[in-house]
Amino acid sequence: MFCETMSSPTPERRERLNQKLRTRAALLQAAREQVAAGETPTVAEVADAARVSRATAYRYFPSQESLLVEVPLDIAAPSVDALFGDDAPSDPEDRAALVQNALYDLVRDHEAEFRLFLRASVLRGLDQRDGPDPFRGARRAALLDGALAPLAGELPAAEIEHLRTALSMLVGVEATIVLRDVLRLDHTQARAAGERAVRQLVRAARSRPGD
Repeated sequence: MFCETMSSPTPERRERLNQKLRTRAALLQAAREQVAAGETPTVAEVADAARVSRATAYRYFPSQESLLVEVPLDIAAPSVDALFGDDAPSDPEDRAALVQNALYDLVRDHEAEFRLFLRASVLRGLDQRDGPDPFRGARRAALLDGALAPLAGELPAAEIEHLRTALSMLVGVEATIVLRDVLRLDHTQARAAGERAVRQLVRAARSRPGD
């Protein structure tokens, strides 16, 4: 059973975050379109195309490099609709494993870009003054929401949110770096270990005394 002391974001804070994520997505979409047209856009050019102020754009992408390094990752990242289409498994454990494996494969196939992205993210974190700023796209959160959707009738909403929080630490580039750089696993071992951990966590969250 997950601890009940974690607090959920207020509706106002969640809406502010969602608005920032929508702004960020609009900037990336504009960048993708310009790159597809054979251009190498600056942050200012992307801001103009997305109809976002340049000052706002630079808060999300402080340099052209930080913008362009993410464009191929944004293109390659799986969407909720693509990952959980008609053929997707219905079991939450299998769905969470699907997210883990999809994100592991994404990091493996774009390792250099992800390491540069993570470097920029860590450096940006040192400069935070007024609380979290969504210079990251929160893709894993959306994917895990999709994975755990079938639990809506099984677990309380707060427990599902706590589970998503815990799973977020086990998927994505940071988890891959632990598996590869710290534990020195090869890709086959690392992918399997990540899936096993995700499955165990979902299984534990669904267990009840007396079940």
